Amino acid sequence: MRTTFPVTVHLLFFREGKVLLARRHNTGYMDGHYSVPAGHLDGGETVTQAALREAREEIGLDLDPAEVRFACVLHRFEDEERIDFFVRVTRWSGEPLNAEPEKCDDLRWFRLSTLPEDIIPYVHQGITNSLTEVPFGEFGWEA
Repeated sequence: MRTTFPVTVHLLFFREGKVLLARRHNTGYMDGHYSVPAGHLDGGETVTQAALREAREEIGLDLDPAEVRFACVLHRFEDEERIDFFVRVTRWSGEPLNAEPEKCDDLRWFRLSTLPEDIIPYVHQGITNSLTEVPFGEFGWEA
């Protein structure tokens, strides 16, 4: 059986030992928990194009595609099967802002050494994999 499932692109912004996190609000999934800016891959677009679109939509930044680099991918099972791409943004100009206050009620930089307890677990894994240069992981599958 051939599978079809959602694909999500997550943007990792790191600076000075911190990562940019957004608290989900009114989305219907893990509201009140922190994630990184992210969104579903639309049909007919590349992972990089989705990252550029999501950066513009969620945090008001226009990124240079050359500054978006693959970090890792997770094959995740959480009520359904998913693929999560994590990309690292190496450079940007301007300051990220909350461009979707109806979906995000907090956007700020957190120290990597003290991430909030209410971070979405697979997002935490994606951040860890990126920092430790683990390009592929599986999350949520029973052993």
